[in-house]
Amino acid sequence: MNADVGSHGAGTAPRVLVVDGSKVVRQLITRVLKAELPEAELIGCGSGAEARELIEQGPFDFITIALRLPDMDGLELARHVREAAQAYVPIVVVSGDVDARLHKRELGDVTDYFDKSLGFQALADFIRGYVRPEATAEGTVLYVEDSRVVALATRRMLEKIGLTVRHVVSVEDALAMLETDRAQGNVGADVVLTDVSLKGELTGGDLLERIRSQFGYGKGQLPVLVMTGDENPANQAALLRAGANDLVEKPVEEKLLVTKLLFQLRVAKHLRGRAEGA
Repeated sequence: MNADVGSHGAGTAPRVLVVDGSKVVRQLITRVLKAELPEAELIGCGSGAEARELIEQGPFDFITIALRLPDMDGLELARHVREAAQAYVPIVVVSGDVDARLHKRELGDVTDYFDKSLGFQALADFIRGYVRPEATAEGTVLYVEDSRVVALATRRMLEKIGLTVRHVVSVEDALAMLETDRAQGNVGADVVLTDVSLKGELTGGDLLERIRSQFGYGKGQLPVLVMTGDENPANQAALLRAGANDLVEKPVEEKLLVTKLLFQLRVAKHLRGRAEGA
């Protein structure tokens, strides 16, 4: 086995496994992670077989997998990780063609996905959100949920880490708020979190469509996370094609929701900074 071993932590240091057939990509990812997570133990390998050997030797706290490996599909490796009793380890696909697979909802065994086009610095921020979560955060969330019980619990999750939550119970109310903000020269929120099924004539999908077309806000300007209990891959794919940045499946798991939300806030900030510097 010819694994690349990065910095080795001790004790409770998080262990991160980077699986990619390209040694250059592995080195790039490892280099950035060393700077962002100096306490982590970083191990890289170039094939599914090597990764399986490493996984059998002990658990990891985080695993990144390329979709295409020299000896197997990356999703086959993800299934092996789940079957090897590491059911809860975050597995993130890092790929340049993740959108096509994502839209087909083929990523069932992975926790999340990352598009290489965002750059390896953004990837480091993304991974840090999992292995070293932020204690506090800044940003405004436009939250659309018609269940008072669910809304109260979710607001507490988000406000606990410092986010400002603007809660409304319908798409109609959300659109009115966005319209008022736009008239004042503001977007009105840093991210939108909406359920799909809501009281009123409009759904979360309708809100997504209006944000992208009527208001003209792109994914970087106003990220939209859609919460859905619909497990139909075609319906989930339709939401992603309509411009959802990501989906959060219900029932919502707090750590996953917060991680996804904070990542979208960081990426949006990164993209705005890149646009301003252009």
